[in-house]
Amino acid sequence: MQMNAKPDLSRQLCDVVAAWRYEDIPANVIDAVKMLLMDGLGVIAGAANAPGIKELNARLTKWESGGSATGLLGRHRLSPPFAALANGAAGHALDFDDQHDPARVHTTCVMIAALLATAEDIGGVSGKDFLLALVIGAELHARLGLACPGSLGWGWHPTMTFGTLAGSVAAGRLLGLKDDRLSDALGIAFHQASGSAQAMRDGALSKRLGPGFAAKAAVLSAFLAADGMTGTRNTFEGNAGYITLYERGEMSFDVLMNGLGSEWRILEYSLKPYPCCRCNHTVIGLGLAAHREGIKPESIASVQIGLGLYNYDSVGADYEPARDNVVHAQFNAAYSFARALTDGKVEFRSYQRPAITDPGIAKLTAVTRAVADPSMEKNAVHPARINITFKNGEKRELFSDAMKGSPRDPMSREELLTKFRACLDYGYGAGRDVADRFADVILGIESSTDAGRALVEAFPTAGK
Repeated sequence: MQMNAKPDLSRQLCDVVAAWRYEDIPANVIDAVKMLLMDGLGVIAGAANAPGIKELNARLTKWESGGSATGLLGRHRLSPPFAALANGAAGHALDFDDQHDPARVHTTCVMIAALLATAEDIGGVSGKDFLLALVIGAELHARLGLACPGSLGWGWHPTMTFGTLAGSVAAGRLLGLKDDRLSDALGIAFHQASGSAQAMRDGALSKRLGPGFAAKAAVLSAFLAADGMTGTRNTFEGNAGYITLYERGEMSFDVLMNGLGSEWRILEYSLKPYPCCRCNHTVIGLGLAAHREGIKPESIASVQIGLGLYNYDSVGADYEPARDNVVHAQFNAAYSFARALTDGKVEFRSYQRPAITDPGIAKLTAVTRAVADPSMEKNAVHPARINITFKNGEKRELFSDAMKGSPRDPMSREELLTKFRACLDYGYGAGRDVADRFADVILGIESSTDAGRALVEAFPTAGK
């Protein structure tokens, strides 16, 4: 922990965001958070048939029904924590959700799930209050990731650990908590915060559950705090607090707190053009460029993919088509490059069966290896280097440090609408008219007097 971190850091953080008002949030921040909301809800809809999601929903609905919140996929009535679990897992199942690249957090899969469940239970939450809470959650999520840049390297999944903490404050703000009660929500969330990166490295479907676990914990923490349950006071700064236990004493107080409320990290979020781990996206861009140049897979003798260490740890394993594992494909640079080079496009079906065991792709991945490039910063997100050796002995190097969808190369509003429509079509077979009506509700949510109800009612159903 930096020596300038104040003893009351946890309470100070809560007090700052408790004072925010919707009217004080800049218009471009509100617009950015509405884009996040639209993108996140679209991705949830797209996950209607994703592996693991039906199984999760079947288990949750077997255990309970008639709750005060909604599991969006199937319109199941669940308790708020279980609804948050279901929707959070769905929001991450396709790995198509937003990311703050340098903070390495996906936010909407946690925040939308937590806030929608909270808003439904309360009832009558205005669209402006809902958006303000989403601003709080997304801003804190990003800042926590930036303040603790070693988190993924320690083996944590920052979306989960930081999402639990930030989500509890956002949900608490929606409940009107302040002072000790909001600090209690954060402290109770700390008691539950967890999330290992091992699930992504092992290609386990449980990786998809992580944001749901974070959203569930956030909701439970906020409501228990509202009911009078006390939580830790020295959540970050205590000698058994988050900084010591989770981050090995390494956290930047300045990055977390400086400019909070005036300099907006929300504007730095990326929205994904491809449904796979963000660490693959520059590699995909290079593969697509190689395809446009006319490079043919059959002309290649070998490929080396150079990545920063953290990216390599996430997506650098050799590709094993015999595993027939969707998550393994989503988290594999060799597969993603081969798919982009071969097809000239990367879409939903690129990471589904039977595409992930395609013999032609398998042939190229067999001669492709990823390495940790020592010339790149270990936590560098964007750069990737491809070295191709051709069968005729020629060599070619491709390099980029720009990712599509990032603030440097953002997706346009029309591109985001196209993605949104594609998600609703993929998950529900919903036509453009249905998608556009839903988008209109989302983009005009600030005028709603009951945001939770409006979003749930506009969410598509099977055949609609």
